[in-house]
Amino acid sequence: MTTAPPSGAPPRASRPSRLPALPPPPPTRVPVPEAAALPSARRAPLAVAGVLGAALTVFVWAAHGARPGILLLLGVGLGLALFHSRFGFTSAWRQLVAVGNGTGLRAHALLLGTTATLFALVIGTGTGLFGTAPAPSTGPLGIGLLAGAFLFAVGMQIGGACASGTLFAVGSGQSAIVLTLGGFIAGSTLAAWQYGVWSDLPALGPVLFSDGLGWPGSLALTLALLAVVVLVSRRVQARRNPPPVAPPPSARGALARVVRGSWPMAAGALVLGVLGAAVLLVSGGAWGVTGAFALWGSKLAGVLGASPETWAYWQQPDNAPQLAGPVLADKTSLTDIGIMIGAALAASAGGVWTLHRGIPWRRAVGAVAGGLLMGIGARIAGGCNIGAYLAGIASGSLHGWVWGAAALLGTVAGLKLRPLFGLGNPAPRDGAC
Repeated sequence: MTTAPPSGAPPRASRPSRLPALPPPPPTRVPVPEAAALPSARRAPLAVAGVLGAALTVFVWAAHGARPGILLLLGVGLGLALFHSRFGFTSAWRQLVAVGNGTGLRAHALLLGTTATLFALVIGTGTGLFGTAPAPSTGPLGIGLLAGAFLFAVGMQIGGACASGTLFAVGSGQSAIVLTLGGFIAGSTLAAWQYGVWSDLPALGPVLFSDGLGWPGSLALTLALLAVVVLVSRRVQARRNPPPVAPPPSARGALARVVRGSWPMAAGALVLGVLGAAVLLVSGGAWGVTGAFALWGSKLAGVLGASPETWAYWQQPDNAPQLAGPVLADKTSLTDIGIMIGAALAASAGGVWTLHRGIPWRRAVGAVAGGLLMGIGARIAGGCNIGAYLAGIASGSLHGWVWGAAALLGTVAGLKLRPLFGLGNPAPRDGAC
């Protein structure tokens, strides 16, 4: 038999938790507004995207084998995660620079840390599928990296999206971003054609942390630097007290949010990190985006009578097989196409897939100009926000950090140019950014 404690006895002290308390979120000027409810699913575009994705997967698998088929499916998963979480690079840098809101940048840090951890496990152990040998992504440190990343960041601010953002926006039916994609392909092709103009810019050799520290040391250094980024972004946000990030429309209920959206950005970061590591496992190389744009434009140029196989860019040993092979066997093309299909599925399931009509002329000019700058900048820098920034930092390569710093400066310049194209910037007194 148990005896109740006497009346008035002091309560028994609870055992203190051994888990460290999470820091409170940095303040915003006003509370985060509640997300609007999603409309009903768009069945027609959902069916079209589903049939297209299934048919293309079957064709690729039958014509080119399991490895390309899996890469296409991984691209579909990337598109689903990008759209459901509205995972943005362009908006994150814009919110940080314009009003000091570092929410998006901290999501970048989570994505980068997750990807870096998985990359260290995969590359450090030499684990690869289909006979591949996983390799880190690195690049030279020079004028091309700085200039290319700067141009890319200016372009993404006036074009309205980064490399991955362009693909998932096109997949979700955003007509203006189709113009950005067209400019992106044209700029990438122009840079490939004029390879000799920028290929010999002064540069130092690549620097990989793992060369001096090994993979455990490289990962530890990368995670420490990302922790500094998080702390600095929190301090900036606490000092500037910005408007909150506006939440996208969301489904009600946990299961509905998984299927229809929207996901928290942290969930998107984790899923993207796992899928990016899967691309490395299957293909031997990190997830990239913009290399396919140069391929698509050069293939089209060949159809129109040009001879891209004579261009110095496509005569490089790493590039020549890409031009010689079919587009649907190209790793980057497959994941890019998959992202657009995945985004179309996500946007249709969420009821927000739509074609925007009546694009203002200044917005159209900005979209094309931004795409051109991103295409040129990505080729000069050796990658974009995915192939250089994400893959570089996750690989423990110094060039990824340099790309990010140059892109931050380009974002400052890009924000000053946005009003010329009828585009606004977040302001401190806004209700949300």
